[in-house]
Formats: sequence, structure tokens, C-alpha cells
Amino acid sequence: MEKVSLENILEAVNDVPALPQVVLRVMQLTEDPESTAQDIHKVLDQDQAMTARVLRLANSAYYGFARRIATVSDAVVLLGFKTIRGIVLAAAVSDLLQKRYEGYALEEGELWRHSQACAIASRLIARRCRFTNLDLAYTAGLLHDIGKVILNRYMKEAYHEVVELVTAQEIPFMNAEDQILGFNHAMVGARLAERWSLPPQLVEAIEKHHQPGQASEDQKLTAMVHLADAVCLSMGIGIGVDGLLYPVYPESLALLGVSEADLEAIVSDMTDLLSDPTSLQ
Repeated sequence: MEKVSLENILEAVNDVPALPQVVLRVMQLTEDPESTAQDIHKVLDQDQAMTARVLRLANSAYYGFARRIATVSDAVVLLGFKTIRGIVLAAAVSDLLQKRYEGYALEEGELWRHSQACAIASRLIARRCRFTNLDLAYTAGLLHDIGKVILNRYMKEAYHEVVELVTAQEIPFMNAEDQILGFNHAMVGARLAERWSLPPQLVEAIEKHHQPGQASEDQKLTAMVHLADAVCLSMGIGIGVDGLLYPVYPESLALLGVSEADLEAIVSDMTDLLSDPTSLQ
């Protein structure tokens, strides 16, 4: 097939809805030291579907509270502003990520499960290497594959060609995307993140999560997402066709001060968390 033009990609990015105003307002409030839990509650109260998603995520096994979180205000008080920001963003993209993406051999819900698992693993890695912003790591992990939402329609046409190239040349899937389409899902995801006005270090983590050594804005954040992605693929979570020949950069382990034993401990923690069926809902 012919390579996709940059104009085609940018048009597709523009076709994806902007983040809802409710989400943008919550993100502003969580950056404002004068804001209160009630302020966030009032904003989310305008969108009952969003509120329901936020509470479902806040009550997932991942956060592990003994008592049920019944209101947005409770969630803000118990989890904090930064965590709520990540949860609201997750709630906003959950519908997009829940769909079937046959261009990547991902059944309905698989991209969401992989994205959520990668977000959780990123946060666990961040905690282990004492990264100061755990919730930034969560959000970067959550959005790392958002470009697949855009490239899926092109991949449906190119699927067999890409897979044949991966098999014949034994190259990573993303390299085959580049050769066949002219773009890859990480690059396209970064353009979407820019459209959503997300911070530069998040844009970079999305764009470079397969090539963490090329990061310059925040190498550690990008390395965390790279390793978290590898952990989730090794566990078979939302593996699709993208898990073919996924190279792990040992430099990422060294940069973060994470050992093979640390990764094994993270896999163990993930296994415990994911044993609860509510963890990736």
C-alpha cells in the first residue's frame, strides 16, 4: 500500500474529539492551590457519566481502600489532587480505548486493559525508583499507545504486510509500521497529546516509549513507560500484534537503578493487583 501522508495523519488527529471541557476544567483546578474538593465535585457534577467512571476507577482494586468511595469529594480527599487528575483523564479516554482495534489484533477492551496495566506498572516502577511524580508516570503509561486509535484504520489495510515484514526481517513492529506506513503509533500518539495540550514530558514519553534513549525532556519518565510496557507484554496483557519482537533497552534499567529482581517484584505486585477483576475495569 502507499505510505500515508503527514496530511492524512494530521486530519485523522483532528477528527478525534478534543478533551471534554469538564476534564480540562478539572485539570486546571488540580493545578490551583486555592481549589477545594468541593470545586472539583461541582465541575464533575455537570457530567454524570464522567462522575460514574471516575468513581468506578477510584474504587478499583488498584487503590485498595477498605471502604467504598461514594462521592467525588471523598475521592479527592482520600486520593489527592494529582491522583484525581490522572483518574479523570483515564475516565475521559476510556471509551476510546475500549473499542476493538483489529489493525493491531486487539479485541474490544484489550487496548484499555493494556493501557491501564501499563499505567499501574509505570506507577509501581516510579515508586520503586523514588520518582517524585507518581501520577505523571501513571498518566504517561495510560496514554502511551493512544496513537493506535488513529493508525488503526490504516493498519487494517497494511496488517499482513507489516506482520510479514516483522517476520521476514526480524525487526520490531514499530519499525515495520515506519517502513510500510511512513509513521508509527508512538509518533502519531504524540501529535494527539499535543492537540490535547498535554505537558511536553508526557508528549515525549508517548513518542519515545519504544526508544527511551532518544528522550531529552525527561529520560526517566520515558524509561519507566518503556519498562512498564515490556512488563505488561511479558504478562500477556493486551499483547495484540505489537508485542512481536519488543526490544527492551538495558540502559533504561541502569538509568532508573532498577534491577532484574526489581522487575520480577513488580510483575509479582501486578499479578496480585490484577487477580481482582475490578482492577482493570
